[in-house]
Amino acid sequence: MTTPQIPTVSLGTAGPRVGRIGLGAMGMSGGIYGPSDDAESLATLHAAIDGGLRLIDTGDFYGAGHNELLVGRALAQRPREDVVLSVKFGALRGPGGTWGGVDTRPAALRNFLTYSLQRLGVDHVDIYRPARLDPAVPIEDTVGALAELVEAGYVRHIGLSEVGADTLKRAAAVAPIADLQIEYSLLSRGIEDEILPVARELGTAITAYGVLSRGLLSDAMRATPAFTAGDFRAHTPRFQGENLTRNLALVEALATLAADKGVSVAQLAIAWVLHRGPDIVPVIGTRRRERLAEAVAALEVTLSPSELAAVEAAAPAGAVAGERYAAAQMAMLDSER
Repeated sequence: MTTPQIPTVSLGTAGPRVGRIGLGAMGMSGGIYGPSDDAESLATLHAAIDGGLRLIDTGDFYGAGHNELLVGRALAQRPREDVVLSVKFGALRGPGGTWGGVDTRPAALRNFLTYSLQRLGVDHVDIYRPARLDPAVPIEDTVGALAELVEAGYVRHIGLSEVGADTLKRAAAVAPIADLQIEYSLLSRGIEDEILPVARELGTAITAYGVLSRGLLSDAMRATPAFTAGDFRAHTPRFQGENLTRNLALVEALATLAADKGVSVAQLAIAWVLHRGPDIVPVIGTRRRERLAEAVAALEVTLSPSELAAVEAAAPAGAVAGERYAAAQMAMLDSER
């Protein structure tokens, strides 16, 4: 399956040039959405690169290193300059998949990067970012250490993930921040009040994940879903009981509009995010080529002002039922404070 070439944009005022959408590789390592298939995942990575998506997002803790090794296998068959490699670090794991908090101390991040470079088979990463804010480490210390890695050539650009407006300002006072990776979708619009305006003021792009609200914004979810073993959505508030019933009603309203446009619910949701501005780059998490092709086709969906208004009326800001994570995970989000 060949993915058509897509347009490119600059990732903020200080960042690299990337495809208008990017690919999130997390789900390719299982443990989040159930079992995955390495062969299909690799084929999806190659289809993305062939199509010019360029931005590939991974994390050193995805699959306890499996994800980086998988992405590294794809990179080994491509010119390095074909890929803008975004890597998250800092999340601590224990045996059995337990979580141990976040560590973004300068010594720790240098250690994390050393292992990531080895697993990925590269001599630098294009964007390096802490997965979450470490409450025990001033953001200035973390960004200062990242700036030293930029100076040394091991990192090209600095990114952040799920931080609030004040933290973003403090970080940008130390070094340029290319992008802020944060959840943003029709059902998660919290960044619009403070975070997005500050990012735009600083020239920091938004790389939006969760654009499909973990599959909720798709035709596949229009019937009450049955999750496979290991699928974390089975324990996520938006997919529970009455919350799910209310949220599926929103999806049905969107499905009517999507049908009128001759597109899928997922394509409508991606197109809405794309219409929010060229400084917002959706990072679509998928591990199958047909879903990648569906996402790329959303680039062809044009929404008029009246159609945008209709989409937002069908799924108004704040209408979603339930938090996007369980309580323990929500407590880790500086962006939600």
